[in-house]
Amino acid sequence: MAKAIMIQGTMSNAGKSLLAAGLCRIFRQDGYRVAPFKSQNMALNSFITKEGLEMGRAQAMQAEAAGVEPSVLMNPILLKPTNDTGSQVIVGGEVLGNMSARDYFRYKKQLIPDIMKAYEKLAKENDIIVIEGAGSPAEINLKEDDIVNMGMAKMAQAPVLLAGDIDRGGVFAQLIGTVMLLEKEEQDLVKGLVINKFRGDKTILDPGIAMLEQQSRKPVVGVVPYMDIDVEDEDSLSERLEGTREVKSIDIAVIRLPRLSNFTDFNIFESIPGVSLRYIRRVAELGNPDLIILPGTKNTMEDLLWMRSCGMEAAVKKAAERGCAVFGVCGGYQMLGMTLADPLGVETGGEIRGMELLPMDTVFAGEKTRTRVNGTIQNTGGIFAGLSGAELEGYEIHMGQSSFRRDAAGFAGCEVLPLTRICDCVTGVQKQEGACCGNVYGSYVHGIFDREDVANRVVQALAAKKGLELSEAAVDYAVYKEQQYDKLAEILRQHLDMEQIYQILEAGV
Repeated sequence: MAKAIMIQGTMSNAGKSLLAAGLCRIFRQDGYRVAPFKSQNMALNSFITKEGLEMGRAQAMQAEAAGVEPSVLMNPILLKPTNDTGSQVIVGGEVLGNMSARDYFRYKKQLIPDIMKAYEKLAKENDIIVIEGAGSPAEINLKEDDIVNMGMAKMAQAPVLLAGDIDRGGVFAQLIGTVMLLEKEEQDLVKGLVINKFRGDKTILDPGIAMLEQQSRKPVVGVVPYMDIDVEDEDSLSERLEGTREVKSIDIAVIRLPRLSNFTDFNIFESIPGVSLRYIRRVAELGNPDLIILPGTKNTMEDLLWMRSCGMEAAVKKAAERGCAVFGVCGGYQMLGMTLADPLGVETGGEIRGMELLPMDTVFAGEKTRTRVNGTIQNTGGIFAGLSGAELEGYEIHMGQSSFRRDAAGFAGCEVLPLTRICDCVTGVQKQEGACCGNVYGSYVHGIFDREDVANRVVQALAAKKGLELSEAAVDYAVYKEQQYDKLAEILRQHLDMEQIYQILEAGV
């Protein structure tokens, strides 16, 4: 069986996912077979495995860092919030159903066998398992039935490294307070502390570290600097979604929907010099972008109603009338149609009008489409006509099915064309998918922009429309991510006491 080490945090966004990814890469570089694991993840960013099963995006990212194929074993339970008090519960990569927070809280201990079956199978295939916790282990109202923090550490007999975020302030209180709120047997599982996201002169911090070790009776195994590492983020706490960004030569605006999902679809644009990728919540932030993207969402109908109520829908439609390119992905694609109907109550029930920019109707069904795909972009029109023939790969993950209207041919005076031709990587079944009409485009395929050829053609088309020529292009995204994982490992080796961490790993609990 593999040896295990667990990264827990004093709060959400303390840097657990990144630290776990970095350790995965270090152990892999040192010659070990390593895999990530998170028993229960709550996030709207998900990934589809080659078998067509759904898992958290963070564990897929960590698997990349470990140099292994992502597996649903690495994340046996995924919770995808559908509203403020409920989530879609995914177990073993497949939808179990929707549950309220209270119902899930009562039910979750029944999932322990699923968790341990996945963990034990993973442990038999690897030398080291890097386990990630969730939120904080000191949530005293949740501790009794915990299955993701100290509860998971006990089940896996994993020593714990506890990370605190100094960038938010109060890191000493975070770490000491968290340790103090743990039971004695839980405190004994904590073998080291990590101060994360540090900026400045470490020598100024040293007196505080000495007092922290004295008060907590735990060694500080590292002070990790604030890192400029570009890897995929887990959820809506991502810093890349925050703040106003400089508008560059080519400006891409992504509507930051309340239930935004899979925003990693657009990360590649951030690697292209001269391109700004902005996530906007208010009409006043929209400006005059070259491309507006409607991203995926866990609740298409409610997020469309949000766009309608705050004026964002009207602003996007006016921009489209002016000739601005509009591209919808998954839920964003569904919004662009004529109607959205939910007869089974998969989302919120009922039927609403769409944005009426594409001649199609969407009906939400009880069964989720989950599949990895590859294919090509077809003979498109409009500003992105140059995308024709570009190869793509990605995955579909959605509840709704969209169909074109019989009178779609002359919609809005434009020829309506399917956007892609894709092949299911598991079944080999091929189909046409997506749509384009003038400068409005839509597709169900997450990752449609990930090939650098596609991203470059998109940006060059936008530049040509403005009479510009960009000299630099997107890099090979797969190579770029590998470079980022190596950079992450190099920084962690410099600032973590890896000799002590290996000793903790070897000693266990």
